[in-house]
Amino acid sequence: MKTILFTGGGSAGHVVPNLAIMNELRYSHRVIYMGTNGIERGLVEKAGYAFFQIECPKLVRSLSLKNLTIPFRLKKAVKAAREILEKEKPDLVFSKGGFVSYPAVAAAHKSGIPALTHESDLSAGLCTKLIAKKCERVLTSFQETANLFRNGEYVGSPIRKEILRGEKSRAKKKFSLSEEKPVLLILGGGSGSRAINEAVRKNLKKLLSVFDILHLTGKGNLMKDAPAGYVQREFEQDMGSCYASADLVLCRAGSNTLFELLTLKKPCLLVPLKKGSRGDQIENALYFEKKGLCRVLDESNIDLLFEELIKTYRDETVKKALEESHIENGLPNILSLIDKYAK
Repeated sequence: MKTILFTGGGSAGHVVPNLAIMNELRYSHRVIYMGTNGIERGLVEKAGYAFFQIECPKLVRSLSLKNLTIPFRLKKAVKAAREILEKEKPDLVFSKGGFVSYPAVAAAHKSGIPALTHESDLSAGLCTKLIAKKCERVLTSFQETANLFRNGEYVGSPIRKEILRGEKSRAKKKFSLSEEKPVLLILGGGSGSRAINEAVRKNLKKLLSVFDILHLTGKGNLMKDAPAGYVQREFEQDMGSCYASADLVLCRAGSNTLFELLTLKKPCLLVPLKKGSRGDQIENALYFEKKGLCRVLDESNIDLLFEELIKTYRDETVKKALEESHIENGLPNILSLIDKYAK
């Protein structure tokens, strides 16, 4: 039985796709994970996988004295990662990106262990650029991204199988949603979105006159004394049912969520994250907007949220484009390449 070591973290967007792949391998391979004591640890251990913790510095995207210590701390992290690799002897390292991936891939390269990395976004992240030459292949969700690398290969985004299994009437019963109104699903990401949450609550009365609402608010963001038709969850494990219940989706523009929504052909209004971002969500959103597959609302215009949601729900052009679209599920392609490159 071959051992595959996965790595990636810093946000759920780097971990959830890894788990989709890991769940397909768990009965045929020994699957383990390397990361920091961040969100990745909780998600991976909850899923029942062995987790190996290292400490890894993160680049601060502003002038900061902390950045001066990165080379020294990174060297220490690579050494710690190499010690784990020498003990666990993986046949392949699979990276999903994020700053936590660098030590594992760098250590694998030094140890002669093959590595693959997968980039979700249209423009490659810093870590992907740094580790690309240390990997056998740079796998991508977008064809255009693969073209940026000598060893790039377009495979598509790994789509979780469980999101494809939702059933609308059962999902509505689960969340106590009526059959009388269309359902607006609101996603703010793993930690919620303050801007989206506030705009939704500001427009709640008008929204509830048109929709039943299922709102994944993020931890600590539940509204007290919620009105009828407004269902809140801090977090929901059963995303298949969330998606199945929805007639319209309001969310950020993280690549993984976008590909899931497009696979399920769900009309969506995107409010890309700006602050604290390298701009990847804006690029992702505009890419699909140009293809007519969604509508985009700049966060600076979030006061227009209600009007834009109504326009999106009534936009027959978007619905037609979604019906005619084909989104590549990268999961089978990725599994095939893991088998190919695992020694």
